[in-house]
Amino acid sequence: MYCLDDYNYDLDEELIASYPKEKREFSNLLILNKKKNNFIDDKFYNLINYLKEGDVLVFNDTKVFPARLIGKKKDSLGKVEIFLLNFVSFQKNTKEREVLIKGKNIKKDLIIIFPYNNLSCKVLEKSDEGIFKIIFNQEGGTLKNSLEKNGKIPLPAYIEKKRDQENINFSEDKCRYQTVYANDDKSGSVAASTAGFHFSKKLLKNLEEKNIQLEYVTLYVGLGTFSPVRSDNIRDHKMHKEFYEIDDKVFNRIKKAKEEKRKIIAVGTTSARTLESVLYKGKQKLSGWTDIFIYPGFEFKIIDGLITNFHLPKSSLLIMVSALCGRKKILRAYNEAISRKYRFFSYGDAMLII
Repeated sequence: MYCLDDYNYDLDEELIASYPKEKREFSNLLILNKKKNNFIDDKFYNLINYLKEGDVLVFNDTKVFPARLIGKKKDSLGKVEIFLLNFVSFQKNTKEREVLIKGKNIKKDLIIIFPYNNLSCKVLEKSDEGIFKIIFNQEGGTLKNSLEKNGKIPLPAYIEKKRDQENINFSEDKCRYQTVYANDDKSGSVAASTAGFHFSKKLLKNLEEKNIQLEYVTLYVGLGTFSPVRSDNIRDHKMHKEFYEIDDKVFNRIKKAKEEKRKIIAVGTTSARTLESVLYKGKQKLSGWTDIFIYPGFEFKIIDGLITNFHLPKSSLLIMVSALCGRKKILRAYNEAISRKYRFFSYGDAMLII
């Protein structure tokens, strides 16, 4: 149960989705009933058929910002790629950022220049984990505008690799690698809450009309969500911290629904981690940094179900989903999805665990 290899599975490359479905809600949906231990194959637009009046869906309303910057060294003009981390609201007025840097001979005091708005930065230091600290030459709204101008949507590496192989240009990621309910005021994630990709505005409206309660929390997705598990014993894995926040009125409504024994269903692993962070280690905390790592044996205090995509082998996300209903059930569900030619990973199909 704690061996990383126990969370592996085989997947044909053809099932890895590098593009979204034309219509969000037309994705496939595999329903896994925890008690009945059975599977139902359906379409996401029929999600409403598996929910009851009063059920609560909890979404992560964060917005992905263009976190990938391509620049050049000021001295040699060698190419450098910067990946911004932890770009959350309360940090927007500081020049300093934590980043990953891809390039040769990245040293302290290196100056990196970018194409637009005279933006540049200087490397300050590098941590033992390979995370750099840099300082920009701009701040506040000026820096925000320059990052928007220079930055690109940070697609997963496997998507970019597959597209390069196919030599196809897809220009809709700025819209499609984003949920329809992403809040402009909550911009700051370096990866999307991909389970939310399947919701259209029409589907959200239909859910509300059936008296499904929709609530929104925020987790600014950072390195913690997509960083690989490198420990053979999963209990040794350490998550990078990510910032979350929940409005007290929202939490009180969720708490009330829980007390009334209505189902709380998280839309995505980031929403689930946000909710479970509130009561983590016995203290109620509605905002702060969380490094919660959920693996089998974890006692869920808030969520009853989950809407999620199909995750990479040996990932912390697959391990977390296994904690909700058991590793063997999840791997059976994945085999079921593979047999039905479901699409996997960020732009792939979905699963409802109830």
